[in-house]
Amino acid sequence: MWYNAYMKFRQALFWDVNPEKIDAERNAEYIIERILDLGHDDEVRWVRKFYDISLIKKVVDNPRRLRSDTKKLWTLMLQNN
Repeated sequence: MWYNAYMKFRQALFWDVNPEKIDAERNAEYIIERILDLGHDDEVRWVRKFYDISLIKKVVDNPRRLRSDTKKLWTLMLQNN
């Protein structure tokens, strides 16, 4: 499933686009949002390793990006980072 620093995105996670056309850098916020909301453990670990913590916090802090429960969880998890 993993390709060096990039990953092969699951169609179920990115049902509205062709996962093969997602650019990990250009579409970073979209990817972070989907994976924090709906991703598996290995995908979340990849996000935490691949993206800067400030970018992840930016997605979490945006009130329209994540589901309410997801936002609460990630706000708590990122408090000390």
